[in-house]
Amino acid sequence: MSNATDRSGTAVTHFQAWQKLTDDQLAAWSGFLRGHAQIVRALDSELEREHGLPLTSYDVLIQLSLISDRRLQMSELADAVVLSRSGLTRLVDRLERCGLVERERGEADPRQIYARLTDRGFEVLADATVTHIAGIRERFLERLSDEQTQELAAIWRAVLGPEVERQVLEAIRRTGLDTPTKEKEA
Repeated sequence: MSNATDRSGTAVTHFQAWQKLTDDQLAAWSGFLRGHAQIVRALDSELEREHGLPLTSYDVLIQLSLISDRRLQMSELADAVVLSRSGLTRLVDRLERCGLVERERGEADPRQIYARLTDRGFEVLADATVTHIAGIRERFLERLSDEQTQELAAIWRAVLGPEVERQVLEAIRRTGLDTPTKEKEA
């Protein structure tokens, strides 16, 4: 049996599957998808307009900045930014032409290629981060109460597992920066 419609136009299985979700479940899922898409589009547009830097490029720069020597093997970087290796290669080509990253061969294995954040890339990232954090606050964080933010953080821990949060916090700590606290924000 097909997952489309039969010859008489009667809806079959995929509609029935969606009908098994509650209104709140549908709202939670569609809200996540639409909210993510809308916020990402706005953040991307803002970074592009203000800094000439698309969000995917910003993501590459931020990932490299979180590593002590500001370099990652291309395959590790592709995993970190959730891009295909060919997509990352094209993106790194553009960033390299702009002087924001450079490629290096591995010392132990010259077949390994690394992307490294340049000093200019670090400066561009620093400028863009101010805009990006302001956008995150405006479009997301300021629309939630402290309680809602805590609830959402707990939800993401349940969905993604605590390992993801630990990895983010460890990466931030490796930079030598502390994570924000209530006192620092005040």
